[in-house]
Parts: sequence; structure tokens; C-alpha cells
Amino acid sequence: MTTFSEDLSQLGTVRAKASGTQFLDSKIASVVPLKERNLMDVKLGALPSWILMWDFTPSGIAGPFQQGYYQYYNKYVNVKKGSITGLSMVLTAYMVFSYCLSYKELKHERLWKYH
Repeated sequence: MTTFSEDLSQLGTVRAKASGTQFLDSKIASVVPLKERNLMDVKLGALPSWILMWDFTPSGIAGPFQQGYYQYYNKYVNVKKGSITGLSMVLTAYMVFSYCLSYKELKHERLWKYH
């Protein structure tokens, strides 16, 4: 079994640019399997197959929501110096969501010209 660094050396070499910075060969980007790539890393042609690789079981659907909750909680709520930011984002999301739910009734109460 080869290590990650050996795989990188086999796939491509690290070349130095004229400015002195380094970049990886384009072949190295394909080391990450399609299933483990983020949405921003998936090419448009591979998007349908990437979506079909998702886990559509209840636990597979709940997993990303749980991960997002923990990321939000650790970034905005569970901090040393907390502020109103985390709570205000939740309240704003609630207000937008409730407005979207009641839009059907609210659109009939627009200001109409009576003439």
C-alpha cells in the first residue's frame, strides 16, 4: 500500500513558477474521488453522477444537516467571546422562512388602488 506522498510523486511533480511559488500538476486534482469532492470542486459534466453518489437513506440525508448544525454551533454559539450574531442569523432565517410560508395569503393584502 502506497502513501499519499508516494501517490503524488507518481502522478505528477511539483513545478516551480518563475515567481518562486509552487503549484501542483493538474493530474493531482483527480486524486480525490468524485464522491468525496465538495460541490465547488465538481465539474459541471460530473454533477449528475456526483449527485447520484449521495446516500439517500434517512441517516444519509440527516447526516449533512447534523454536520451543518455542528459547524454552525461551533462557529457562532460555542465560542469564548459570543455575540448576537448567531442568534440574529437564526431569527432572520426564521422570519424569511415564515414569510415564504405565508406569502400566498399576504400577496392578497397588497395595496390596491380603489377607483
